[in-house]
Amino acid sequence: MGLFSKDIETFDDLFLHQLQDVYYAENQIIKALPKMVDKATDIGLKQGFQIHFKETEGQIARLKRIFDMMGEKAKAVTCPAIDGIIKEANDVAGEIADKAVLDAALIASAQAVEHYEITRYGTLVTWANQLGRADVAAILQQTLDEEYATDDKLTKMAKSKVNAKAEAVQEPA
Repeated sequence: MGLFSKDIETFDDLFLHQLQDVYYAENQIIKALPKMVDKATDIGLKQGFQIHFKETEGQIARLKRIFDMMGEKAKAVTCPAIDGIIKEANDVAGEIADKAVLDAALIASAQAVEHYEITRYGTLVTWANQLGRADVAAILQQTLDEEYATDDKLTKMAKSKVNAKAEAVQEPA
């Protein structure tokens, strides 16, 4: 089903489709995070990915709760955007030999994921409120707040040490 398929006729349909999209995205992210934990060499980054794995489990549980509240089955629709972001992250990580540079690349990839999630959850919060579902919006806002916090932590980690270590890597003479 494409974003603008014939199954989407109303704003409610669009909202549900977007929920299904982000549900798919979260499930793909939870599959990708263990690989990121394994590849990360900076201990803080590794721990951050582990913490975000647990947060993502909670985010998936919240989405299931929202589907229940709406009388819908928790169902995912393929999200080519998150598939592309994750594929690009895997491709880039596979090309980097130096661990310090790899850590910087992992942060950049993780932030691409976070920014995608921020756009989706921000839209969903707005739409839920528009549809008179303040209860759903409040749950979605929890996840949006976590995504912003994760992005902020990644930025601080990159600026405080990871990027400097990557910058210090010199090409072999």
